[in-house]
Amino acid sequence: MPKIAEIEYTPNPNAVKFVLKEAVAVGFPKSFPNAETAEHDELAKGLFAVGHVTSVFMQDKFLTVTKTDDKGWPEMLPLLAAPIRAAAGVGGGTSTPAAPRVFSKVEDENDPLLRDIRMVLESAILPALAADGGGLELVGRHEKQVMIRYVGACGSCPASLTGTLVAIEGMLQKEVDPEIVVISV
Repeated sequence: MPKIAEIEYTPNPNAVKFVLKEAVAVGFPKSFPNAETAEHDELAKGLFAVGHVTSVFMQDKFLTVTKTDDKGWPEMLPLLAAPIRAAAGVGGGTSTPAAPRVFSKVEDENDPLLRDIRMVLESAILPALAADGGGLELVGRHEKQVMIRYVGACGSCPASLTGTLVAIEGMLQKEVDPEIVVISV
């Protein structure tokens, strides 16, 4: 039963991050962009059942809930706390969270460029996104064009399509290849 340690507002006004005392996802993050995808996860299903929830993102000891514009956080937070407290955790509450990992829709074992991109994303970019309740998926690449999809608080945040995208592209250009172009899909 995860206990809520802290509730943090994110740069996205429609997303809030719940910092938990126990892990709800270990290793790879779990992203639920809608209620249909949450059908087999009791916690995510319970959060969507509250209503006005547009997405749920879980990683280690935090989860991020994104809501519609028409409900305020003062109304939503008490309703969201109940399914979080009722959920089963996935491990002991004293474990150290794993380093954020990139969920990838592409295999990269034979692609040195994708391996290098993944290393930079996991070491420098994902920790910063996770601090704000978000993350990203590596969707694929075509030549020097890298396709990502934001998840969690980043999924609908206005900054993700401007400053954050430019920062990710700049870091990958500096660390991996100066010709890389990053697009959000």
